[in-house]
Amino acid sequence: MKDFASLPDLASRLLGGGVVACNDEFFAPADSLVEPTPAAFSPRTFGAKGQVYDGWETRRRREPGHDWAIVRLGAPGIIRGVVIDTAWFTGNFPPFASVEACEVEGYPSPAELAEAEWVQLVRKSALKGDAVNPFPVESDWRFTHVRLSIYPDGGVARLRVHGEAVPDPRLLGIGGLVDLAAMENGGLVVGCSNMFYGTPNNLLLPGLARTMGEGWETARRRDDGNDWVTVRLGVPGTVRMAELDTSHFKGNAPGEAMLTGADASISDVDDASAWFGILRRTRLQPDTRHRFLVPRSARRATHVRLDVYPDGGMARLRLLGEPS
Repeated sequence: MKDFASLPDLASRLLGGGVVACNDEFFAPADSLVEPTPAAFSPRTFGAKGQVYDGWETRRRREPGHDWAIVRLGAPGIIRGVVIDTAWFTGNFPPFASVEACEVEGYPSPAELAEAEWVQLVRKSALKGDAVNPFPVESDWRFTHVRLSIYPDGGVARLRVHGEAVPDPRLLGIGGLVDLAAMENGGLVVGCSNMFYGTPNNLLLPGLARTMGEGWETARRRDDGNDWVTVRLGVPGTVRMAELDTSHFKGNAPGEAMLTGADASISDVDDASAWFGILRRTRLQPDTRHRFLVPRSARRATHVRLDVYPDGGMARLRLLGEPS
């Protein structure tokens, strides 16, 4: 294994990495590419589409072209090497693969990523089946996404993107911040429109959600309203950065979200006029940890309300701020 393998896997699900798009996943889902554990295999385990594989597997191509998957790095940074692991894929691994990368600000949609400027990291190279295929990368650029292309089709168990994380400098230098809403700091959900699939207090738990079941999810709305939760902050203060984490929610993430605040020491929080804006109504992406800076004009809050539009699921809510 190359030396770069000792560096963090920037694409790992543990850091919030995820597959945002692929052209085909007929036999096995592309999401498995970023799982942190080694691929497993149970022989003669058949599903409706054949042998079950722990990885990403596309159908057999009968037309020109190749298959691909785009991975959002959980920690954007400088990539020093990639590993294309074809564990357990023997007669169905792709004979060749290539890797490209791009840097796109914010939280781009798959359509926006398709228009991005991609840089080749690994040229079209031969792969071995049921093997770890390492490829060093020589680039000092910061990247946010990688695109794995396989030629022409087949199965890949894991994609490891080893490198050095480089955070957005605009999100640094905000000293003395604490998670005002964290359950471990006394935060508590005191109001909720719907909790059909999961308790809203899951939003305030420490750590990353491991599954969709560890978040808050509402029933499907059939009216013109939207769902919401109200959090009584464990530590009243001024919110400076909000994290809205939709990890694991793919076909059921909210399309948009908004944050408002109120100060119970000044106004009755049951009075609609007591609430002020923290984060305007903003588009969200599925299966993504979103981090948003809050304008310095934001006021002290004892309560924060999260509105999601129109419904859906959220894994975690972090409200980093200055305690009052």
